[in-house]
Amino acid sequence: MISRAQAKKNLKADFIAVGVSVLVSWFLISSGILTHLLADTELGMIIESFVAGLFFTSAFTLAPSALFLGELSRHISPFTIAFFGALGAMCGDLILFLFIRDRLTDDIKAMFPKRAVRHFLNSFHLGFWKWLSPVLGALIIASPLPDEFGLSLLGLSRTRIAVLLPVAFVMNFLGILLVASVASVL
Repeated sequence: MISRAQAKKNLKADFIAVGVSVLVSWFLISSGILTHLLADTELGMIIESFVAGLFFTSAFTLAPSALFLGELSRHISPFTIAFFGALGAMCGDLILFLFIRDRLTDDIKAMFPKRAVRHFLNSFHLGFWKWLSPVLGALIIASPLPDEFGLSLLGLSRTRIAVLLPVAFVMNFLGILLVASVASVL
């Protein structure tokens, strides 16, 4: 187990990393660099769908990503956008899941007394929460809400990566398809 000082240091570094990634994401999306690099071909739009899907998972990049996916739906099929966007979102969810499960959980455990942490974590493996937390996590991933909370619920319920990947793909596919379909109609 890590010390409380190390946990604070790790959390600070994590927040800085998230902040930098948000700034880079915002710059890439808002400046149009991705659009100019990937010309307006169908292959370019498929790659753009994948990249926008990567950013569809985070609280900080969800809105620009959804707008970008909506704009793409005016040029190619919402199903194509949803498929390749969901592949990107699945990769983004995997990165977030590994980050949350491995590092953030240890840092949070170090911040609270062992007894309180053990009681809290054990509640996700008993009775009602045992099946409800993965279901809620999957529904949050499907919604246009940020995936971090859903991934946290899946991580706390000890969901295996082999289960996470198809769930993340299907749920993100449905969420992106909804966004792209609504945008293509408007």
